[in-house]
Amino acid sequence: MNDLSPLNNGCSSCPIRHRAICASCEPDELEVLDSIKYYRTYAAGQTITWAGDRMEFVASVVAGTATMEHLTADGRKQTVGLLLPSDFIGRPGRETAVYDVTAVTEVTLCCFRRKQFEKLVKETPHVAQRMLEMALDELDAARDWMFLLGRKTAREKIASFLLLIERRTTDSSDPVARNSASLSLPLTRDAMSDYLGLTIETVSRQFSKLKADGVIKLEGKRGVTIPDVAALRAEAGNPDAC
Repeated sequence: MNDLSPLNNGCSSCPIRHRAICASCEPDELEVLDSIKYYRTYAAGQTITWAGDRMEFVASVVAGTATMEHLTADGRKQTVGLLLPSDFIGRPGRETAVYDVTAVTEVTLCCFRRKQFEKLVKETPHVAQRMLEMALDELDAARDWMFLLGRKTAREKIASFLLLIERRTTDSSDPVARNSASLSLPLTRDAMSDYLGLTIETVSRQFSKLKADGVIKLEGKRGVTIPDVAALRAEAGNPDAC
């Protein structure tokens, strides 16, 4: 059963405050959001939504990682997206879930009843504008991922995945942090293979090669250190990306 654990933090001190749906809100708008939000926590492996189910809420990921998955009629499963802190689940005006969403790690969501949130979007231009910005960013990311899956080599795919996690979990305002990084991978090798369209053997082999070439250092099952982020960008095939 979901653990409905109200947190005492107000919106102004939220760790995703400047990246989430409320990023552009004024103080009075934050007060409205604060008054209607509630927190919900899911254990690793727990389903957050099933495709086709009625969505009674929308939410921002506050902590943790979840996957979006599509299941075909013959039982094949494809991971079509990752949800990381500040990502949004659900859409105003859409009553049912499109994908299965599953918690990979423990996930904490900041939730809003869908009807209340739809009313808020109509009355709060800053929230509506932020939703548009996030939707366009998501569209760009989907196009980038289509290119990755269709054209990049296995090595480039692994490097691109590591850069995605680095970009989303590193403080971009810290130039030193952007030169090197230490990550805790949110996915197992098996889950990564599904997400990247590779076999688990290929994923493990490419990690070993990147380690042997000094591009990354591996620490345990999930720890990865990137000594030189620029070098990893070159491995991903986009050396000029920031």
